[in-house]
Amino acid sequence: MLITGHTGFKGSWLCHLLKGFGADVYGYSLEPPTDPNLYSIANVEDGICSEIGDIRDFERLSDFVSDVGPEIVIHMAAQPLVIAGYERPKETYETNVMGTVNILECVRTTKTVRSFLNVTTDKVYKNTESGREFIESDPLDGHDPYSNSKSCSELVTHSYKKSFFANGGCAVSTARAGNVIGGGDFSDMRIIPDSVRAAMSSEPLVLRNPGSVRPYQHVLEPLIAYLMIADRQLHDPKLSGYYNVGPLREDCITTMELAELFRKHWGGMKEPVIQGSNGPHEAGYLRLNTNLIKSIIGFESRWKIDKAIEKTVEWSKIWVSGGDVRDCMDRQIREYLGSD
Repeated sequence: MLITGHTGFKGSWLCHLLKGFGADVYGYSLEPPTDPNLYSIANVEDGICSEIGDIRDFERLSDFVSDVGPEIVIHMAAQPLVIAGYERPKETYETNVMGTVNILECVRTTKTVRSFLNVTTDKVYKNTESGREFIESDPLDGHDPYSNSKSCSELVTHSYKKSFFANGGCAVSTARAGNVIGGGDFSDMRIIPDSVRAAMSSEPLVLRNPGSVRPYQHVLEPLIAYLMIADRQLHDPKLSGYYNVGPLREDCITTMELAELFRKHWGGMKEPVIQGSNGPHEAGYLRLNTNLIKSIIGFESRWKIDKAIEKTVEWSKIWVSGGDVRDCMDRQIREYLGSD
């Protein structure tokens, strides 16, 4: 199995998960995007075949895919941040749009690939702040450069699917995932890494948009969903499609509610401070309808938001104390897979 973006937060968890399943894992990505980073801390590279390269470098990517000859490809390489999209729009479009073109072109010309999944985001939809859940047939028109580039990535995937794979050969899907949390995310301008940094420094967490509603979910939730989609469509291409991946409706909460849950599980933190955002536009309300993936793929969320925060804090405290985070990841994976 080939994973693009394998050195990132989600990619590192996915590679570790796949190694535990005994899979042959190949990764193509830039160097880890943060310092520290989960990829290095958990020694994710051990036991996989890793190629450090830019998804925009078609020749290098093509050579690697050709050499590997994967049967399944999960595409996660991206510029993943809304604020960074405003700061570097050209790079964001080049990475998220042409990167998708590049990997799909590799899939088209590499006859071994039978299942392809493009991981996008809940932010692909045209958001009029109506307060209703998004369904997969809603219009795609992300507002900011990051969100819009992911909308474009979706459309590129749709075009390749209809133009080159309609008669078989490779099943193609996209997964529109909600906000992902969990141990090992060190990104800037994300609520959980900011909460960990606030706890470590004994400073209050500063919130820009406390009332924003997001479909927060533990990282294991979408990763299992991705693997289920990739596997189901491999064996039955008719199941390929465009799927929302998110938590239960009641687990879509505000940023303030998430911060308070984190503070409860960490213990001893100061109350968050609200600092009005003078920054660029960010969506205020995001909630996904996940009936389609339940009915077609059979995936249902297992960990409610309180459990997701509990497990995130557990990993983070082990890391802060210098403990064995790989062992923690293994225990959390076993617990998640054994959940009722």
